[in-house]
Amino acid sequence: MAQEKKLVEAITSMSEDFAQWYTDVVVKADLIAYSSVKGCMIIKPDGYAIWENIQHELDRRFKETGVQNVYMPMFIPESLLQVEKDHVEGFAPEVAWVTHGGLNPLQERLCVRPTSETLFCDFYKDIIHSHRDLPKVYNQWCSVVRWEKETRPFLRSREFLWQEGHTAHATAEESEARTIQMLNLYADFCEEVLAMPVVRGQKTEKEKFAGAEATYTIEALMHDGKALQSGTSHNFGTNFSKPFGIQYTDKNNQLQYVHQTSWGMTTRLIGAIIMVHGDDSGLVLPPRIAPTQVVVIPIQQKKEGVLEKAAEVCGRLGKTMRSKLDDSDKSPGWKFSEAEMRGIPVRVELGPKDIEAGKCVLVRRDTREKIECPLDQVEAKVAELLETIQHDMYERAKAHRDSHIWDAHNYAEFTEIANNKPGFIRAMWCGDIECENKIKEDLAVTSRCMPFNDQEQISDVCACCGKPAKKLVYWGKAY
Repeated sequence: MAQEKKLVEAITSMSEDFAQWYTDVVVKADLIAYSSVKGCMIIKPDGYAIWENIQHELDRRFKETGVQNVYMPMFIPESLLQVEKDHVEGFAPEVAWVTHGGLNPLQERLCVRPTSETLFCDFYKDIIHSHRDLPKVYNQWCSVVRWEKETRPFLRSREFLWQEGHTAHATAEESEARTIQMLNLYADFCEEVLAMPVVRGQKTEKEKFAGAEATYTIEALMHDGKALQSGTSHNFGTNFSKPFGIQYTDKNNQLQYVHQTSWGMTTRLIGAIIMVHGDDSGLVLPPRIAPTQVVVIPIQQKKEGVLEKAAEVCGRLGKTMRSKLDDSDKSPGWKFSEAEMRGIPVRVELGPKDIEAGKCVLVRRDTREKIECPLDQVEAKVAELLETIQHDMYERAKAHRDSHIWDAHNYAEFTEIANNKPGFIRAMWCGDIECENKIKEDLAVTSRCMPFNDQEQISDVCACCGKPAKKLVYWGKAY
C-alpha cells in the first residue's frame, strides 16, 4: 500500500506551492519530458494526444467557416521582417536568428518565425489582384520560436505548437466580422470542449498585438486566481497591406488596400486545462479532450475469466469512445492512482464477484463517485456519465471563476484586492496609459480586457486616478 500511495505523494499539493504542483503534474502525468535544449520541451504521447484532439476539433470548426489550411516556410528574411516597423519592434527581443548555412555566412540573416504575418503578406501581394480574389481565409498549423527568458512547460516555451490564421478582405466591415467570428469560435471551443469558461473582450492599446488596429482576447481564470490569455484575434486593418503593397482593383476598377486579420491558439491551452481542472491527485481531463475517456481495470485478473471479460467490456466501449484496458501486472490500487494521475474521466472496475453478479463499478475522476452498473448497460451508462462529467466540470470552473471576480471602486480597494484576493478585478478606467502603467508597476496587475458582455458602470470615475471613467476593465495577475 505504501508503494501505491507514493505515486500521488510525489505531487506537491496546490495549497503548498501551486507552481511546483503544476510542474509535478506535467511530469508525473507523463505529458512532457525536459529536453537538452534549454527552454524547449519534449511533448510525450499523452500530451501530444491532447493537442491532437484540440487540433482536430478546432480544425473542424475552422473549416465550417470557410478556412483553408496552408503551410509557410519557417524562415523569414530580415529585410522582410523589417517592412512593418511596429511589428518587428514588438518581437525583436524574442527573435532567434540563423546566420550561417553550413559553414558559410548567409548574405542576409534569417529569422526563425515567431509568427508569420510578414510571410503571408509577401504571399498575398503576389496572389491578390482583383476583388474576385477575395477573401483569402488561410490558416497554418506549425511551430514557432520565441526566445523567452523564463519558461514553463506548455505555458511559455521557446518553441511551441500553434495555429495561426491570416485572412485578407475587401472591406473593413468584413475584416472586423471575421476577427470577432474567430474570437467567438475560440470562446465556444474553450467552453464546450475544454469545459473552461472565458471572458471575451478587447485588449487595451498598451496590450494589443504589435501592428494591430485592435486585438480581441479570451481570458480564463486558473485555479490559483491568475489569468491566462487563451486565444487572440487581431484586426490589422490596412496596417500591413500598405507597407507590403497588397492591393486589389474593386468593382469600380479603383485600387484599394486589403483589410487583414490574424488569430491564434497554442499548446498553452494544455497548461490551462491542467490549471483550471487539476487537483492534488493529478490531471482532471474534460471527456471531450481526454486521450483516454474510459479505462477498464480488472480486479484479480489472474482468476479465470476476469481478463477476458474486461477485454470484452473494453472492446464494446471502444466502438463509441476512446477506451483502454489496463492489463499490466501492477496492483489494482496502483492502477487506480495512475488512472487518477492521468486524468482519465471514467474508470471501470471489474472483478470476479462483479462478473458473477453481472455488474461493474464506474468511478468518476472528477468527483470520485462510485456507481454500480449492469454489464449489459455499460456502454450507455458510460456515455451518459461522460456527458455529465463534461457539464459538471464546466459548471464547477464557472462557479470558481465567478466567485473570484471582485469590484474595486477606488485605488485603496484595488490595492487591497490585488494584495489579498486572487482572481479578476473589475474596475473602471479613464483610458490613460499612465494609470495602466501605475497599476502594473505598483501591484503587478495588468489589464486583461475590456469585456464585450459586461460594461456595467460600477463607478463614474477611474479606480486609479479618480478622473471620469470611460471603460470597465477586467484586471488581474497573469501567466
